Amino acid sequence: MENKHFALLIDADNISAKYIGDILEELSTYGITTYKRIYGDWTSTQATKWKGELLENSVIPVQQFSNTVGKNATDSTLIIDAMDILYTGNVDGFCIVSSDSDFTRLASRLREEKTPRSFRVACTRFVNLENLGNQDEDKDGKESKDNTISREVIYNAITNIINENENKGKSVELASVGNRLVNMYPDFDVRNYGYSLLSKFVEDAGLFLLEKRQNVITIYLKDNKQSQEEIRNYVKEIVEKSGKKGIGISELSNHVYNKYANFNVKDFGYSQFSKFVQGIENVELYQDKSDRKRARLK
Repeated sequence: MENKHFALLIDADNISAKYIGDILEELSTYGITTYKRIYGDWTSTQATKWKGELLENSVIPVQQFSNTVGKNATDSTLIIDAMDILYTGNVDGFCIVSSDSDFTRLASRLREEKTPRSFRVACTRFVNLENLGNQDEDKDGKESKDNTISREVIYNAITNIINENENKGKSVELASVGNRLVNMYPDFDVRNYGYSLLSKFVEDAGLFLLEKRQNVITIYLKDNKQSQEEIRNYVKEIVEKSGKKGIGISELSNHVYNKYANFNVKDFGYSQFSKFVQGIENVELYQDKSDRKRARLK
């Protein structure tokens, strides 16, 4: 397959120099970077950290003096260059690196031709810089971004994709699901949820079955009864690990809902989570000294 060519345009006013290596590595997974330009006022002390990275990474600096207070000229120059490059027809796509929402219209315009959410969905692919390299090592797999799409939304979308294909008598490859999700939500990235692989993200939902044959992973919806039994076993496992004192119903509920985003006690015939737990074999409820409900093994 022929490599695609990209133009990398960086807004130095809004992006830290520490990301340049990770940016280039990420872009290399999509194709060849033909243009590498960065825009800023290189006479200012703010741009000092970038200067050492430019030569090493063959990034061409474009000088923009701050002639006026307030809105700088960097945005306008970057936009003009992007449109000039677009009309040369020499690239297949653009990588715009910025946290400035003023580039929303540019992203939409480029998409027509070929960190607010409006900017994210205007792109065909949005990658949060905090997900690159090892910048997120202290997150411990937690979703910390305010604009991250909820797991429930993603899992519902996957379910709909599977049902849509099964109704047409087609099997569904996981890679195809990933592509559909990015088309639907350009800022979807499993790294936002603490994962490095889509397969692991999907597997941990507890709603789907993955089958691998000759390096092709096919995804199916789990049988409802099988899924329910798995959830019951998971609850028993958590309760058992909690020991003699057991675990609070609220804490237990959090464990279940975090692992199974689409969990609903009504699917099991109960109106309350505590009733659902009470109905699990060998699990009992009791009141602690503070009159709070706890679950433990009988």
